[in-house]
Amino acid sequence: MVFLVQPLLAAPSFAQASALRPDQARFRALYKEMVETDTSITTGSCTALADKIEGHLKQAGYGADAITRYSVPDHPKEGGLVVILPGTSKTLKPLLLLGHIDVVVAKREDWTRDPYTLIEENGYFYGRGTSDMKAMDAIWLDAMMRFKEQGYKPKRTIKLAYTCGEETSWAFNGAHWLAENKPDLIAAEFALNEGGGGRSDGHGKIIVANMHVGEKAAENFKLETFNPGGHSSAPVPDNAIYELSDALLKVRDYEFPIQFNDVSRAYFTKAGAARGDDLGKAMIALAKDPGDKAAEATVNQDKSLHSMLRTTCVATLIEGGHANNALPQHATATVNCRVAPGMSAEQAQAALAAAIGDPKVKITREAARGPLAKQPPLDPKVIGPAEKLVAKYYPGTPLIPVMSTGATDGIFLEAIGIPSYGPPGTYGDPDGNGTHGLNERAIVKAVYTGRDLLTDLIKAYAG
Repeated sequence: MVFLVQPLLAAPSFAQASALRPDQARFRALYKEMVETDTSITTGSCTALADKIEGHLKQAGYGADAITRYSVPDHPKEGGLVVILPGTSKTLKPLLLLGHIDVVVAKREDWTRDPYTLIEENGYFYGRGTSDMKAMDAIWLDAMMRFKEQGYKPKRTIKLAYTCGEETSWAFNGAHWLAENKPDLIAAEFALNEGGGGRSDGHGKIIVANMHVGEKAAENFKLETFNPGGHSSAPVPDNAIYELSDALLKVRDYEFPIQFNDVSRAYFTKAGAARGDDLGKAMIALAKDPGDKAAEATVNQDKSLHSMLRTTCVATLIEGGHANNALPQHATATVNCRVAPGMSAEQAQAALAAAIGDPKVKITREAARGPLAKQPPLDPKVIGPAEKLVAKYYPGTPLIPVMSTGATDGIFLEAIGIPSYGPPGTYGDPDGNGTHGLNERAIVKAVYTGRDLLTDLIKAYAG
């Protein structure tokens, strides 16, 4: 069944309202090629896109010695690359740009438009990966190509790592592999990664710009129920599927307590003040008093803000039974949790068990995605240049540090001493722009403005 998702209000057209400059047209072609190269785990290939990226880099003037390709034999379609633009300083540590090029699986029959065709419509780019994260991938590549072609000599070495496996827990994760096997290749003082950006009011106006500082931990738990089963002609209430269903309903209804940290409290205070509406007032009130139930009820209506406040768990996969004429003997479900800093996976599991309240439901923690996230410092040399460029490109818009409710590959960098930040630049709508879901989209104007801001930001950091 085709499910239609329409923008809240079409953003003003950018590329279609005025002719693109030659440099913008080339950037758009890179973006288009990235979106239209399927890099999903089922039907796509990151290696195929890495081949194309390598070709563009060589055409821009990078030699083979500047480009490192990597992969492992049992995951031939999940390869990536690292490219390096040397700096002139012998004392400044490098800057690392990180971009995962894999995307979440998209089924054509579910989408309104072909997910692997870049379609520009009503001020939006539609297609899988347009927001997560091929716009930033294209911006990184475009910048590195222009730097080389223009003869730009940065003081600080600039490294760009394209990786696969960020979107799939059982795939070959390039960032993890590089951190463990090639730490010197990607060594840097800090990294720029996904997770930042900004947020609009849903009507084309950017309200806040964000610097991603820290994130939740992704944890998966398997719920299982067991039963002797029997013939379906003689049903009984004791049923593995019913028991699992009851447990999942309790997971649905359980609300983890509010758990502010320094970054999330600052975000609610500053972003609330920037909004100035009832939601903004509730955000400020809740930051002051987490026990304010009226303010919490207002804030909880926004799914993104609701997730920033606490650990969240949700059922994502389910399987049960073995025949259509037999009582189920076994049923399983995967519950995906995003655990807030300060709470361990063991504490989250214990909270789930208490909420379910049925010892017959077996709860098992699945393999961890990676190390726990380490919150990078609010370093003035990172925050300061970003604030200046936000003031230039988005006058009057505050830059506010934010804790990501998702999970990024920054955890693997932080584990080897490379702080990872998600810079401002692009921005999205309050509904999330279909990221990981149907009809993913990116605001056209945000992509082009973000390209300019992020290119300037790289230069500001690199010197």
